[in-house]
Amino acid sequence: MPAQGKGPPSGDPDPGPAAGNQDLRPGNGPPWRREHLSDVLTRIAGDTSRDRLSVTDLLILLEGRATAGLLLLFAFPNILPMPPGTSGILGLPLVYLSFQMMLGQRPWLPRFIAQRSLPRADFAAILARCAPALVRAERLLIPRILPLSSPLAVRLVGGLCLGLSIVLLLPIPLGNMLPALALAILALGVLERDGLWIVGGGLLAILAFAIIWGVIWAFIRGLSLLFA
Repeated sequence: MPAQGKGPPSGDPDPGPAAGNQDLRPGNGPPWRREHLSDVLTRIAGDTSRDRLSVTDLLILLEGRATAGLLLLFAFPNILPMPPGTSGILGLPLVYLSFQMMLGQRPWLPRFIAQRSLPRADFAAILARCAPALVRAERLLIPRILPLSSPLAVRLVGGLCLGLSIVLLLPIPLGNMLPALALAILALGVLERDGLWIVGGGLLAILAFAIIWGVIWAFIRGLSLLFA
């Protein structure tokens, strides 16, 4: 497979995460092996030429895989028990990114999100804790059922991710873990063009929607009985 360039011209629409999976840049090893996301993030974390990393830096450095890559990075912390309000902070960029994936657009975030940064050393420390799980997941991912990672399919996945991102914004105790897991699985499936993981993430998303709807319905029903 011929090597691709550094990304699309600035005037072109974002090729989307699926296209990012075909990013075979020179120096990345044999032509049949592209860099995994964990490889890219490790290289970014080890870049001693920068003291801090902003969201804008990640948008640029992740290139064609920025949309799905950032979806994974913002979704993953919500899988773990986090302080109240964390899902609201991390859910907002997920809404922006998934909406743009649905439209097939280049990833873009408002300035108040894009300029957020943290010391590179802190990013490296966080990555050191998360990378083993990411590497294990990447070993299970292979390109398969490729029609499910076509540009049209990726847009449909973006719409599903948008719904999950909106659910993450809801103040439901422990209600963010399952939607975040579905988001992470969908993002990994798109990154590696693995249709099987995309199907698994979609089924998990349906389960998450059903559970969240059940919680909301029970809450509304409880209020109606209380006031009745």
